[in-house]
Amino acid sequence: MEEKLSDSYWESRYQKGETGWDIGDVSTPLLEYFKTIDNKNLRILIPGCGNAYEAAHLHANGFKNVFLLDFAESPLLQFKKNNPSSPEEYLIHQDFFKHKGSYDLIIEQTFFCALDPILRKKYVEQMHQLLSENGKLAGLFFDCQFETEGPPFGGSKSEYESTFHSSFQFEKLEPCRNSISPRSGKELFFIASKL
Repeated sequence: MEEKLSDSYWESRYQKGETGWDIGDVSTPLLEYFKTIDNKNLRILIPGCGNAYEAAHLHANGFKNVFLLDFAESPLLQFKKNNPSSPEEYLIHQDFFKHKGSYDLIIEQTFFCALDPILRKKYVEQMHQLLSENGKLAGLFFDCQFETEGPPFGGSKSEYESTFHSSFQFEKLEPCRNSISPRSGKELFFIASKL
């Protein structure tokens, strides 16, 4: 499993085009959530950003401080090529667990499910560290188990409540009503406030 946590593993997936998680656009639940955000000066982090359609959308809609972080360099380079006006210093090639910073909002989109479940508590701790005092973590979790060995790794509402309860308060944790067709009935949309 350790090799699946390495930068070379994820870089290889991009080089080979083995990116089944990539839907080619912003997912509908996140697109709708972004429409509710009025403050375009928020410091936003998208960890495990991949091809970062979310960041491209936010940037195009006037959000000034969208930071991308990924273990693999290829998607960051591709994002820069496709979005030349995005500041280069906002593209961070780094291990999420080594990252330092302070953000008002962190977007979760197929990053949590890519991590070995043994790292979930560490993920919660790191998210808590990275968020500002009134910061929020928002996005999507899978609400299912997968038949094949991950990644992706699935989970359930009760598991997420248990994993996050000491550091976050869920404002929302509910089945998505607007998932893309292949993920229909298999996703939870959530917004969690830092405690």
